[in-house]
Amino acid sequence: MSTKVPNIKLKIDPRNLQIQTFAVEKLLEPLIIQVTTLVNCPQNPSGKKKGRSKRARVLLASVEEATWNLLDKGEKIAKEAVVFKEELHAALADVRKESQALQVAAEAFTSDPCSLARRQAVVPAARALLAAVTRLLVLADMVDVAYLLQHLSVFQRTFESLRNVSSKSDLQKTYQKFQKDLENLDYLAYKRQQ
Repeated sequence: MSTKVPNIKLKIDPRNLQIQTFAVEKLLEPLIIQVTTLVNCPQNPSGKKKGRSKRARVLLASVEEATWNLLDKGEKIAKEAVVFKEELHAALADVRKESQALQVAAEAFTSDPCSLARRQAVVPAARALLAAVTRLLVLADMVDVAYLLQHLSVFQRTFESLRNVSSKSDLQKTYQKFQKDLENLDYLAYKRQQ
């Protein structure tokens, strides 16, 4: 396979995405549940301070862990990517920044869980983190699709050369390459479905 980098232009603005796909929704669901559990509260919380909220700290830790796991996988994808490298690194930096902002807002909230103002300050930070994570997932998906398209074009070239062989030995060699490319494409399509 050639190592030629496909010439793909990003036709969307990754900073302004409205994502409504089932796959992205399923990937984000655990993070969304943790964040919404962290910020949901009655409109008039009790004025009595009963100590610091342990549940909010546990939720904050799980959001941070999920974010760091995502960043780790995103960095691996960015290292291996041949397209959208700059966009991936920018999205990773954005996720880091929004994660830190959420951490600061959530720590202020967990120090005083009865404060409605502090609780409400967590909501925009959580939404910004979810938007940054969504942009990162979309870019990673676009890298995956570009890689799959690159393999598809290799397969198509092999198929065309199979149609134009002139001798039996050329036919055998080309058919073996065709079979190998088909198996590779089938494997990549299977991985994508998973």
